[in-house]
This record gives sequence, structure tokens and C-alpha cells, in this order.
Amino acid sequence: ETPLEETMGALAHAVRSGKALYVGLSNYSGADTVRAAKLLRELGTPCLIHQPRYSLFDRQVEAELLPALEREQIGAAVFSPLAKGLLTDRYFEGIPADARAGRDPRFLTPAQVTPDAVAKAKRLNEIARARGQTLAQMALAWTLRNPVVTTAIIGASKVSQLEDCVGAAGKLGFEAEELERIEGIIGG
Repeated sequence: ETPLEETMGALAHAVRSGKALYVGLSNYSGADTVRAAKLLRELGTPCLIHQPRYSLFDRQVEAELLPALEREQIGAAVFSPLAKGLLTDRYFEGIPADARAGRDPRFLTPAQVTPDAVAKAKRLNEIARARGQTLAQMALAWTLRNPVVTTAIIGASKVSQLEDCVGAAGKLGFEAEELERIEGIIGG
């Protein structure tokens, strides 16, 4: 509820005073991002990055925010590109005892591991396998295919998850037919 002018003024002051090198935003709407970027430019401090949540299962930023970021030439460092782990094979057979979903509601709750989400993930996994990838790798590649997305914050909790996710870089491109099949599963 803090006015944008006040927040952007504080961020610009942090840069001018040497306490920060750059400004980034997180979870602003497209319209507020455009306003914030304008205010920052007027203060001589460009906004370089915006951190929205974005994945195959959470595409709300596509309609307004991503086009605004493109127009403003602001990169997106997306978080939760694996939908809190739902876009992996981790929950195909229920919630494992060592999973965050079973012990830390800040990440994923058991109620979010729905039969519909698991069924979609399994269908997406078939496409990933046909591409020679894991589901996590394909989900990351799909997210990174958007030129506005400069990076994806994966939130790995194990070295094996990190190693798997790095494998996404081996195949980032998609055939039109693959994208059509994905759209058929996730809708949008």
C-alpha cells in the first residue's frame, strides 16, 4: 500500500548512495511496473529486472506483465518455474516423506498436490521423455523460451535436483507440435 513514488524514491536513493548497484522489482502488476520504471528513469536509476512467479502451471504474467517488461526492456528473473516441485516427477506416486509438501507449508501444501495437477504433470512428462528430457528440464526450457525471461530461479533443495535442472540447457528449443501438445495439456 506504499505509494510507488515513495518506494521508487527509496530504491533510487539506495543506488545513488552506493548501497545498491541496480534496482529490481518483484510481483508488481504490468501497469505498476510501467509506472515504477518511469519513476525510476526520472530519478536516473533504471530498473533492470523484475521477479515474477511463472511456470507452465502459473501463467498469469503472460497477459500483462511480460509484455510490459518487453516494452520497458526489463528482464524477468522468474521464480517457481517448477511450480513448487509439481513440474517434476517427485509427486507422481503421492507425497514422499522427505518432501517439502509434507513438512513446510511455505512452499507446497498437500492440498496443492491435486489429482488434476499430477495428471497434467504425468502427461507433460510423456512429452519431456520424447524430447529426451526430464519433466523439470522441459518445464525450465519452456519457461526460458520467452525472450523476456533472462533467468529462472529453481529453488533446488538437493544437489541432484540442481544437476537435473542444469540439464535443461542441453535442449531449450521446441518444435511447434510440442508446444501445441503442451498447450493442449495445460490450456492457456
